[in-house]
Amino acid sequence: MARLAMVGAGLMGEAILSGLRNAGWAGADIVVCDLRAGRVAELRDRYDVLGADLVEAVGDARTVLLAVKPHDVGSVLEQIRPALAEGALLLSVCAGVTLATLEAGLDDGTPVVRAMPNTPARVGQGITAISPGAYATPDHLEEVTEILGAVGEVVTVAEKLQDSVTAVSGSGPAYVFLIAEALIEGGVHLGLSRAVARDLVVQTLRGSATLLHESGEHPALLREAVTSPGGTTAAALRTLEDHGVRAAFLAAVEAARDRSIELG
Repeated sequence: MARLAMVGAGLMGEAILSGLRNAGWAGADIVVCDLRAGRVAELRDRYDVLGADLVEAVGDARTVLLAVKPHDVGSVLEQIRPALAEGALLLSVCAGVTLATLEAGLDDGTPVVRAMPNTPARVGQGITAISPGAYATPDHLEEVTEILGAVGEVVTVAEKLQDSVTAVSGSGPAYVFLIAEALIEGGVHLGLSRAVARDLVVQTLRGSATLLHESGEHPALLREAVTSPGGTTAAALRTLEDHGVRAAFLAAVEAARDRSIELG
């Protein structure tokens, strides 16, 4: 019996697959299926894992990782429902799809865990929030934590907070990339080459995140430490506040949360 069947092999599926192989999972413990036969062959060759059709994959797995588009979840659940092995766990990383929706599409008593990872999982630096369904046990959460811990950190939250998680960390990398893009463009406007501006911005973001993580200090204190009275940083921060950047971020995460609710 395969330890894990991956249903859906897009970028997030591949990130998790890569993380598991790097963490020492045997290729024979993972079976991949996708609507695109060529994609299955590609991942099978790249990661030395198994490939199978949908019914065969889930029927031979202890845990099924569902990583398809939200609008495909209903039809996929309909197909895998009769094929799931007794006691198999369903782990969903489908954005916005609720535990109630997932459980309604499966036999009564099927353990389900909902998860929201983010794209830094591609480099082993993601964070995933997980929420257990009605029949998920601590052992199931331990299994899920091991799977998703291969691509970053894992936290457990109440499901009612999953849409908020989506807004903050699920969509969060896009906010950071937008900031990076704007800072690089600003450097170019000030005469820096694009390559130098990119190096400056990327390392500044990396170093700032590391400092925030390792210091344990509140971000406001770290910001104040950079901001000398009447200095360059103070002038820049005043301009950002004048343009409503803080309020824009608050509105942005609320909009993302609301859209997540709509998708669910």
